[in-house]
Amino acid sequence: MDAGAVAGAAIDLGLDVAGVFTFPGHGYEPGSQERVATEEAVALAAAAASLVDAGIDPRVVSGGSTPTAELLREETMTEMRPGVYAFGDAQQWELGTVTPDAVALTCRATVVSKTGGRVVLDAGSKVLGADRPGWATGAGRLVRYSAARIPLLSEHHAVVAWDDTPLPALGDRLDVVPNHVCSAVNLADVLHVKRDGRIVDRWLVAARGANT
Repeated sequence: MDAGAVAGAAIDLGLDVAGVFTFPGHGYEPGSQERVATEEAVALAAAAASLVDAGIDPRVVSGGSTPTAELLREETMTEMRPGVYAFGDAQQWELGTVTPDAVALTCRATVVSKTGGRVVLDAGSKVLGADRPGWATGAGRLVRYSAARIPLLSEHHAVVAWDDTPLPALGDRLDVVPNHVCSAVNLADVLHVKRDGRIVDRWLVAARGANT
């Protein structure tokens, strides 16, 4: 483990080394969460030990992700950094990390066309984001229609393969759960906060436009 040597080089350049961190992104693969959480704990312990061997105090041992959060042991790290958990999204729904009723952010879309068991919504990748892992069943999920899927997403529209319930009417508004909530928030200027069916607040996305 070269963490100690890397930390030492950073200190020689005048930087303050607080500790070690990792992000177990491979925990997003279905069925991998327990294995990945164990791998992360082992890697962090080894990295922290490497710093100690180099005479550096690892004050911070940081890791975690939403898919593995429930499997992490507090004694293996000083800080957990799951991000998606704050809102939830369709990926976490399909991984079983969250239940549909626990998803806190959706996109309100309007039915603009329907035919032959398919519905077209006016929310495409410029609203929902384009992320779609290979194992996902679609480009997002519909809150009230869990059997429906979004097989096709263009920049401005989502095509929904409908379930066995009657098709919605033109102009109906539906709540869509984006696959990756981080991308969806990054595409919005304002989030509308609802309570008991009413909009009670508006949150400006502070980092909007700050990607560069």
